[in-house]
Amino acid sequence: MSGLLNLLIGLAMGLNLVALGTGRLPSLIRIAALQGMVLGIMPLVIEAHDWRMMVLVIAAATVAMKGLVIPALLRRAMRTANIDRDLDPLIGFLPSLLLGAAGMIGAVVLARRLPLLPEHHESLLVAGALASVLTGLLLLIGRSKAISQVCGYLILENGIYLFGLLLIHSTPLLVEAGILLDLTVAVFVTGIIVDRIQRAFDSLDTRKLTVLRE
Repeated sequence: MSGLLNLLIGLAMGLNLVALGTGRLPSLIRIAALQGMVLGIMPLVIEAHDWRMMVLVIAAATVAMKGLVIPALLRRAMRTANIDRDLDPLIGFLPSLLLGAAGMIGAVVLARRLPLLPEHHESLLVAGALASVLTGLLLLIGRSKAISQVCGYLILENGIYLFGLLLIHSTPLLVEAGILLDLTVAVFVTGIIVDRIQRAFDSLDTRKLTVLRE
């Protein structure tokens, strides 16, 4: 079972690099959606011997929200803004990709040095979590379009979700449900902000917010 879990985490980490290397917003949204769905089925893999009702509910809700509902909202915002590329990032695509790759290697090295529980020694959960948080931060800091930054926030939250899976046996999954609810609310609020930015500036470039004055 550890092999299947590590395969899913490896896929999620690979998607991080793909996200850093693309400037097309539809592709970035699909990557965030696919990663969310991959993470959503991980509790079923970890708890394969005991599928409690709460595990099934959280897995289904995570897949539905991260893989379907939130990406649909982002696509709608993208169509409304009539934009499909982030052509002028603050950090270039190649430097972002190199930083992400270096961060992934660093995450794997650091995870192996941490005093983890025996059952987590062979798992990539910590490495995947650290790499996803770093990828999310790079997208938040390095991209100029609001939708790209929202995708960065989603990937960052995926990293936090992976950290939470370390405690799946000792912490109620209601914590994960709370995180998912916070994420959903944040995306709805961000959608409203994106709409206001587009109406005010006829652009989703968040750098234009620097011209605001009291």
